[in-house]
Amino acid sequence: MNTTGKLLGSGRSADVYEIDDAWVLRRDREAWGDAAAEGAVMEYVRGHGYPVPRVRPTGSRTDLVLERLSGPTLLDALTDGRVGAAEGGALLAGLLRRLHAVPGRDAADPDARVLHLDLHPDNVMLTPDGPRVIDWSNAEDGRPGLDWGMSAVILAQVAVGGEALAEPAGALLAALLADPSGLTGDGLAEARRRRAANPTMTRREVELLGAAEELVRRTAAGAGG
Repeated sequence: MNTTGKLLGSGRSADVYEIDDAWVLRRDREAWGDAAAEGAVMEYVRGHGYPVPRVRPTGSRTDLVLERLSGPTLLDALTDGRVGAAEGGALLAGLLRRLHAVPGRDAADPDARVLHLDLHPDNVMLTPDGPRVIDWSNAEDGRPGLDWGMSAVILAQVAVGGEALAEPAGALLAALLADPSGLTGDGLAEARRRRAANPTMTRREVELLGAAEELVRRTAAGAGG
């Protein structure tokens, strides 16, 4: 598929192009993912009422045609003060719980659920019709504790990084884990391992993982107490 409009934005591994007022094309630059599989999981959870963009099949492993959404990301809304940390963390927690209430796709494993595995504020769009979760390239089936661990570690990496967003990220993490019952020790350990192996991580981000995991454990213990 050829690009049919202007470049709207770029992430670590993909670019998004305009098609028309209703649709955009997301193209994977690195060819690490599988757009067809990603579209299928999005359609599956959308069929169960989960808030994701509509998709159109392309038959391509690198190109995914998505419903064009309007509104800021949750990250933008947190940064400019339209949404507070408590509200943002509660929203992320609610989206995780809602996703894990969707029946799993493997009838042979009734405890497995669809996992997003990259649910953080930049992957939630705040549209006029409510939040929409984007970027399902990491999605797979598994235990919900891993999903909670991934979201918590992502926030904690920012919180311990000493950058401008460190303090709000810590507050967001505390709100996410206000009820830490979804987090598991195994899920957290696996989340750290996967983040360390992620080829898009910088050396600095990998070096922060030990402190990030410890912060998640302290935050969960404090909430649980």
